[in-house]
Formats: sequence, C-alpha cells, structure tokens
Amino acid sequence: MQNSVTPTHCPYCALQCGMNLTPAPDGTVEVSERADFPVNRGALCSKGRTAPAVLSSRVRLTSPLVRSGGTLVPATWDEALDRIAEGLSRTRTEHGPDACGVFGGGGLTNEKAYTLGKFARVVLGTSQIDYNGRFCMSSAAAGGMKAFGLDRGLPFPLEDIPKSGCVILVGSNLAETMPPSLRFFTELRENGGTLIVIDPRRTRTAEQADLHLMPRPGTDLALALGLLHLVVADGLVDEEYVSERTAGWEDARAAAMAHWPEYVERITGVPVPQLRETVRLFCEPESAMVLTARGPEQQSKGTDTVSAWINLCLATGRAGRPYSGYGCLTGQGNGQGGREHGQKADQLPGYRKLDDPAARAHVAEVWGVDPDSLPGPGRSAYELLDALGTDIKSLLLMGSNPVVSAPHAAHIEERVKSLDFLAVCDVVLSETAALADVVLPVTQWAEETGTTTNLEGRVLLRRQAITPPDGIRSDLDVLHELADRLGVEKGFPTDPEEVFEELRRASAGGPADYSGITYRRLAQENGVFWPCPTPGTPAGAGGEGSADVHPGTPRLFLDRFAHPDGRARFVPVSHRAIAEEPDAEYPVLLTTGRVVAQYQSGAQTRRVDELNAAAPGPFVELHPRLAERLGAAEGDPVAVVSRRGRAVAPARITLGIRPDTVFMPFHWYGEGRANTLTNPALDPTSRMPEFKACAVRVEAVER
Repeated sequence: MQNSVTPTHCPYCALQCGMNLTPAPDGTVEVSERADFPVNRGALCSKGRTAPAVLSSRVRLTSPLVRSGGTLVPATWDEALDRIAEGLSRTRTEHGPDACGVFGGGGLTNEKAYTLGKFARVVLGTSQIDYNGRFCMSSAAAGGMKAFGLDRGLPFPLEDIPKSGCVILVGSNLAETMPPSLRFFTELRENGGTLIVIDPRRTRTAEQADLHLMPRPGTDLALALGLLHLVVADGLVDEEYVSERTAGWEDARAAAMAHWPEYVERITGVPVPQLRETVRLFCEPESAMVLTARGPEQQSKGTDTVSAWINLCLATGRAGRPYSGYGCLTGQGNGQGGREHGQKADQLPGYRKLDDPAARAHVAEVWGVDPDSLPGPGRSAYELLDALGTDIKSLLLMGSNPVVSAPHAAHIEERVKSLDFLAVCDVVLSETAALADVVLPVTQWAEETGTTTNLEGRVLLRRQAITPPDGIRSDLDVLHELADRLGVEKGFPTDPEEVFEELRRASAGGPADYSGITYRRLAQENGVFWPCPTPGTPAGAGGEGSADVHPGTPRLFLDRFAHPDGRARFVPVSHRAIAEEPDAEYPVLLTTGRVVAQYQSGAQTRRVDELNAAAPGPFVELHPRLAERLGAAEGDPVAVVSRRGRAVAPARITLGIRPDTVFMPFHWYGEGRANTLTNPALDPTSRMPEFKACAVRVEAVER
C-alpha cells in the first residue's frame, strides 16, 4: 500500500471527484489525475488538489485530549474513552436516555453514519440524533418525497446534462462550490442547449449563463409560480403527460394562476420579459431540467419552493423522461448517503421511516433487538442544538462544527458551552471541539476505507491509501469501544466492509436499497447507483429485479414514479414572505454562501496555506449604491447587524449584486462569522433554517 497508486475520491463536496493518491518518500501524499472517473474526468479544484495537506501532523489532532482545570491536555485513549462512557452513562442515569444527544455529519461515510445511528438507538436508547446535512438539502428531500415518493438528489447522472435542451439552475454557484461540474454545463451550451441561472448575485456561474435572472432573496417560490402561470396561459402544458403520469394538477394549477407576471415582478424584481423568455427557452426544446441548490432550499419555505419548481417540470412533461427532470445539487461529500442510513432524526437505514412499524421490525431484526426498544423520531438539527444544556445534557458529536455552521451561531455556541458534557471526534481542533470535555483524533479519508454516495446517487468506494499515524483511530473503533464500555459487547464491528455487509441487509427492500452492492462491485464498476436490490427483491422507482446481478439504477422514474400508483404528485403551493422582511431598522437583505477556496465551516480548509492565500478571510459584498450611502470604499471594514448579532468584515464593492442585498461567505469564526446573523426560522416540513435571507443593516466601522 505504501508504494502503490491508490484510486480513491476527494474528501470534500458531493461530486466525490476521483483522484489517485501516491505516498511520497518524505511521508506526504501526492494527488494525481484519475481520468477514468466520469464525474470529474481527472479535473480537481484547489481543495481537492490540496486535500493531503490536512493529513499533516502540523495541522491535525494527534492525541486524545481531555479537559483538566479548564484546559484541554493530552490523554491516553483508555482515559479519554472511559471519560466519555462515564459522561454519557451519568447523563442517562440522572436524566434519562433522551438527555443524551448525538450529532453527526454529512462528511461521514455510509458505514460511520449507519453505525452512529445504531449506536444512538441501541446503545444510548436516545431519540435525540440528527446531523448537519439537515442544513444542506432537507428541503429538496422533502419536496422530492412529496412529488416523486423518493428522494435522490439527482435522478439521473451528471453526464445527462449536456444532452438536455435547457437547464434552469436555481441558487447554485457551482463554478465555486463544485468547479469540476461546470464542464457539463459548458458542454450543454456547446451542444446547442441553454443555461438559465437564477441568483441574486452575478456569480462566476451566472457569467456562463445565456440568461441570468436576479430575484430578490427569498422570492424563488413566487418566481417558479409565475413561470408556471405563463406555461398555463401560453398553452404549454403537456396535457397528455399530466393526465397519464401525475395527480393533483387542478389544485396546483389554481394556485399558480394567482401569481400573474406583473405581480411576480413586483415580488421578485425580475422583469416580465425575462419571465417570458425563461418560459420560452425552457419549453421549446424536447428536454429540459431544473436543478436547485441551497439558494431556494435554505429558506423557511424551502420545501414549498422546491415543490413549485417540481410542479413546473411536471406540467411541461419534464420529469421521468430522458435528459429531463428535477434534481438537487447535494452539497456535502456524503450528504446523500448520510441521511439514508440512520443518523437523521426520523430515519432508519435504507431511507426507512422510524415511525413505520414494518421498517422498525426489519431493522430491529438485523440489529438483534426488540422493535419496541427503538426510540421514536427526535428533534431536527437546529432544534437539537437549541436544546443543549436544557433537555439535552450530554452530546457526542462527530464530523461537524456547529459553532460556525449553525444559524444564530452565537446562541448555539452558548448552548454548547452550557452542556454538562461534550465529546467530539474530529481530525482537527475545530471551534466546537475546542469547547469539548473530550476530543478524539480520528482517521481521515486517505487513511481509511469506506463508502460514500455522491449527488447522483452513485455509491462509491473510498480506499485507504496510507497508514494513519500512531495514536489515531477510526470513528468505527470509537463507537465499538464506547458500546463495549456501555454494556453492548456485540454488534459494533470496526471493519468497514463488515459494517457495509450489515448495512446491505438493513437497507434491503427499503427505498434506498443497497443490498445488491458490494465492495467488490464498487471497486470494479466505478460505483453503483441505488436502488440496487439483490435478485428477487423489489427495486421500485424504476429499478427492476432480475435473476442476475442488478445493474443499479442510474436513471429513476423513466417507467413510473415511486408512489404506489406510479404517478407523480403536484403539490399546490402559494407565495409567502420570508420569516423576516426588511424594515426601517433593518432595511437590507443578507444572503450567504461559499467561495471556491474554502469549504463549509472551514475547519479543514482554513488549515491549508494555499487555500488561505486565495481566500484569507470573510468579506461583505455590496452594491456601489449602498457603499456610497455608507461612505465605504473597497476594503473598508463594514458591520452587518441583524436582530441576532453583529459581524464585521472588509467591503467588497461590486455591480454583481442587487442594491438591496449584501452577501457574506460563512466559512469563518470570530467577528466575521456570517452565521452570527442568520435566522433560525424553520421550514415546517423539512426543518431547514432560513440561512439565505434575513433582514440586516449595514454600518461603516471606524478603525
């Protein structure tokens, strides 16, 4: 292993780009092109190329840490594990199992996510488990379940995008968030297709578009409804498709017709001629797609917004047909698989519902426990974090940094500090880990084997390329040792392939059926798309069982949707305001997002010199008119103030943003922490916080 080239995948976003790793004589790891993987065809962004830098002992954790006299000090593994077991056991004894919380991450492998969910429910007996993927695409998942009966980010592979006639990209700056994917959209245009980008900023992605719409943040729902109104008014509904393959059209149609173009223009700021041109470009070709990302999804009405865009696809016959459909661009590395196998508050492995008696019975049998012993659904991510220190006394956290990434972050930081006990497993000392009572150093992507599921629903095999340093253990080792200390001696293997074999059994027959997938197949086939049942197991959602090995399901819904009658569902929705509209005191809208050289909370990327040189800190992007009113010049510090707090960062003045809007990236802690400002108002269905729109004022700062 130490002298060979290992084909594997990037540790960052949901593209899960293929790469080759080669250990160097000096102990470092070299990244090289892996052209055989179809998602990136060898291309890597700056984060992928520099990923091995975080393997260095200069930036990573190398020993367990325990708090002593207010300070984290090195400890042995036995001492650290004993202290965690004691803390969790004491909480259960004094306050009951639901006083123990578990918080996971969208970067955990399927094996880790599966085991973490099992640990919470079997060992701790707690319902209080969720993960940061709730902040990623939960609104799209809820909308997909309502419409299609199944949630998979993309129901088709990325390679289908260039073959479509038109793509509407809503609220995604993929040129910065997942740069290797941009080639699919470039090829779309080279093939004669059209790219429409919807974003309140003139991003690098918007610069590639044939048409760029700049709606006011938080008005994507009204925009989609206005487009559907025009489709109906112009006689562009695919009546035959609607009749044969859908249900609920009349109610959705009536709701859309209340959103006439001039009304939508007043709400969104998008001129009526642009609305009409969007409908023309979308409806003229034989095939078209709508792809959403965090822009429309991270809203307190995110599920309804997704439903509105799906309704547009269904009304025009653009779902369940070749090179057409609705899809979501998942953000986190294993955001898709992470929610399929049990670390989400309401789900069991295989994307089964925790409150379904049949699902509980199936999984309980695999786990060897009584179905009645499994707790019910718990709190969603923000609600769980908000309950820290009150209802939840102890927390085990893996692979997340909510002190930076959660909305209303200063409040969440105080909740974390109020815990009786906090244990964190991470590769670096994140801002959240720095508050813990015990911190465990765990293996990274290049030091372990495991599976992830990318944004296409393609299950992939990450392979171990190097041996971890002495003193580093895997998350699976941690959960095994804690389970043993808490009285469960069996059922928590440390070998990832053994865990995956159990996951296959637990997922069998479920919506996300992995039972026909093996490590051997993943190594040979460059990944396998779920659902992939074993022979004789119903596949659903367009997959068909056979006597031979199931090929997987790259394209969903071509024959039928996943509802029992095979029909997609229209969901009638209407525009409503964001939770916090601007007023005289807070007259501007804040929206947040990412930059190309940093990732999520920055816990890892902020430790890479090359990335910090490219993106050294936060900034406030604002229009020249707003800057002039403030008397602020490029680079001057400005303060952005919301009802929840104040953040300060240098001004970046650009014509590429609406005059009524400011933008901040959310990768940093300290005075420039964007999530100090954001609104935790929750979508009633997905429980997604409203990251993308809140009322603020902007002030000049004297230095």
